[in-house]
Amino acid sequence: MLDAVLNAFKLPDVRRKILFTFGLLVVFRIAAQVPVPGVDAAALRELRDLLSRSDQLLGILNIFSGSALQNASVASLGVYPYITATIIMQLMMPLIPRLAELAKEGEAGRLKLAQYTRILTVPLAALQAHGTLVLLSSRQSGGVHLIRGYDLFSQTYWLQSLAMIISMVAGTLFLMWLGELITEFGIGNGISIIIFGGIVAGLPGMVVRGLVAGQNYVALVVFAVAAVLTVAAIVFVQEGQRRIPVFYARRIRGNRVFGGTSTHIPLKVNSAGMIPLIFATSILIFPATIASYLEVSQITWVAAIARGVRTFLDPANPPYWVLYFLLVVLFTYFYTAVVFQQQNLAENLQKAGGFIQGIRPGRPTAEYLAKVLNNITLAGAVFLGVVAVLPYILSLLTRTQALTLSSTAMLIVVGVVVDTMRHLEAQLMMRQYEGFIR
Repeated sequence: MLDAVLNAFKLPDVRRKILFTFGLLVVFRIAAQVPVPGVDAAALRELRDLLSRSDQLLGILNIFSGSALQNASVASLGVYPYITATIIMQLMMPLIPRLAELAKEGEAGRLKLAQYTRILTVPLAALQAHGTLVLLSSRQSGGVHLIRGYDLFSQTYWLQSLAMIISMVAGTLFLMWLGELITEFGIGNGISIIIFGGIVAGLPGMVVRGLVAGQNYVALVVFAVAAVLTVAAIVFVQEGQRRIPVFYARRIRGNRVFGGTSTHIPLKVNSAGMIPLIFATSILIFPATIASYLEVSQITWVAAIARGVRTFLDPANPPYWVLYFLLVVLFTYFYTAVVFQQQNLAENLQKAGGFIQGIRPGRPTAEYLAKVLNNITLAGAVFLGVVAVLPYILSLLTRTQALTLSSTAMLIVVGVVVDTMRHLEAQLMMRQYEGFIR
């Protein structure tokens, strides 16, 4: 792998892509240190103290924002409003014919859908920003509110509150723009890289706090070993694939013979990668954030429902992890089906004169491939769901909560790293160099 790294840096264009990606990650980390308007230093100290001690919801929001939340940063929302908008657009495609038509129009349709997703991100980011700020302003540490002076519907503080929301929305759009720049001019998927950078930035501090706070160091060692084995297992499963043999009929045109060869279609056990984990986390964070500011509602039944939702989605409670498992399995199937439909494998095979032995071309081939993919995806989806909730199971067995969230985040990091290595490998293979992944 070291030789591959050196080969990558020997190529000017690949080296430029790598350095460009690292440079934008540095810009992201700088943005994560810029606080929203109206937050004073005393409030930030109290916020960091609370996040380092107990609040589970704020803790998970802080991890996936790359510790930007503890700085009350303009980047506190990360790119998760954009992820939520992407999920909504994917769900709307089967329901809105116009969106389904755009998905089939190639690059032009894809760009149009991307524009709609960006537009939808703005109201979602504003809503999540309001919920996050209300959540912070409702929390106290030592009798002091974490965010003071936030009340969007107050004559005194409405302008300051609006400035906070606008700055956080702008922060999300800025990170989204950085992600698109990385995708276009850097290495890998830009949005995934931004999420990766945020999680990695928050992991060292979390591990240190877990070790300092932990009393049972044997349990922490067991947890760490299990986490390493789990990461190795998920990489192994992601590399697993079912190869479907494909044959091409021999065709004679004039004096030349075409076809008569065979190849295979690699169907991965987990075609969705780590996307289901990101989707499931976004879905779980969003309603909990909304419920957090409805808790203070003057309407009794609204406040009661909000408290129930908060309790149900509290990472300290089993229902959260049961729902997390189910969402990971569901999104694994959903994302795999979306990617499979976009590839149009059966149609492309038929156009190229290819066929699967014993299966008629066209629709029967599509049904056969879908059946095989569903069968192997079941194993991948269940495995990914078990891996997602394994940290919670280990925390019950070892009686420590110290590294639960960091282990879940690590799974996303590994998926992004593998995906990025594949992108870099593709760049090297085009230039006849040996890649990272053998």
